[in-house]
Amino acid sequence: MTGTTPFRCAVLAVALAWPLPALADFQGFVRGLWPQAQARGVPKSVFDAAFTGMKPDPKVMELTRKQPEFKSTSAQYIVRRVSALRVEKGIGKAREWDHVLGHIEASFGVDRNIVLSVWGNETNFGGYLGGHNVLQALATLAYHGYRADYFRKELLNALDILAKGHTTPENMVGSWAGAMGHTQFMPSSFKAYAVDVTGDGRRDIWTTIPDALASTANYLKVHGWRPGETWGYEVVLPRGFPAKKGATATLADWQKRGVRRANGQNFPRPGDTGRLLMPSGPSGPVFLTLHNFRVIKRYNNSDNYALAVGMLADRIRGGGPLVTPWPLDQVMSQKEREEVQQLLNAKGYPAGPVDGKFGPQTRDAIRAFQAATDTAVDGNYTPDVLDRLRAAR
Repeated sequence: MTGTTPFRCAVLAVALAWPLPALADFQGFVRGLWPQAQARGVPKSVFDAAFTGMKPDPKVMELTRKQPEFKSTSAQYIVRRVSALRVEKGIGKAREWDHVLGHIEASFGVDRNIVLSVWGNETNFGGYLGGHNVLQALATLAYHGYRADYFRKELLNALDILAKGHTTPENMVGSWAGAMGHTQFMPSSFKAYAVDVTGDGRRDIWTTIPDALASTANYLKVHGWRPGETWGYEVVLPRGFPAKKGATATLADWQKRGVRRANGQNFPRPGDTGRLLMPSGPSGPVFLTLHNFRVIKRYNNSDNYALAVGMLADRIRGGGPLVTPWPLDQVMSQKEREEVQQLLNAKGYPAGPVDGKFGPQTRDAIRAFQAATDTAVDGNYTPDVLDRLRAAR
């Protein structure tokens, strides 16, 4: 969700102990908003169309208390966003939008697979744009005094967007916090970075996919994306390595200290500076992240998010899964692991005792199931395997 680097961290602290204020007159709130909208040049007809029949949405205030992104382990967060199902869908979208992505990459210098991956991570390639009317969501938040100044400004920005004819009130769909369209721009980010590549005079990130993807590329370009460079590498540390999260050095220096790429290949740009990232500790996959990783974080200031974007992009490009698996106890709960074994056994793939321990027999059963369902055969225990087993009932 763009434009939320300071916002997401602040939301947590406020939401955990959020007391609803005494409700004022919502229509009075709307009337009080009109002078500011008028001063921005919003026509009265546009303003009235935006608020006709609108009431506060109580579901929005409920969602202020829920931040699922921060309740998952890194492993759970990432494996669900870089599942085999999402990789397959991303590869299909890469074919479908090949010409458009080629034009965007040539115009903005941003890796087409990164742009696709942002789309996949934000809305599952348009599968779910948020389900909220952005105007109503922003008005609800501002009306209840929830970071009122911030959301009031975003609401006024949304009215500016309507006034310029980029979309209509009913099509302005997004998240409870006002992030909009296929790649989830806040209204202020839309105004600053959204582009019109179709030439129809509208920057339509809701129904015109080329505009949404190009706007994402422009956002990343403006925030410093370096063409021809990647986001980072999975690496393997030498035994006994004194790893310190966040340590930085050139890739050449890391290599001198015994750090190697997990796939055995050389670093193509040894002069780049890499930052050590161990999202699951030294027992899980380890990464050296580069400059473009930090650019991805401008979209959403989360290491987990940036890892998911980078890893999904690599898989769409044709890269393989991680060499070092995520620790099992961080990927799936005991109950989920037992359910995998139960379903495998029920479908004729002998997984052994239902104990949640994925030994060789369970791994062989997973491989057999994957082969039978024409999916990547790696024997890995991921939520994607459970999702497929459930779907095959």
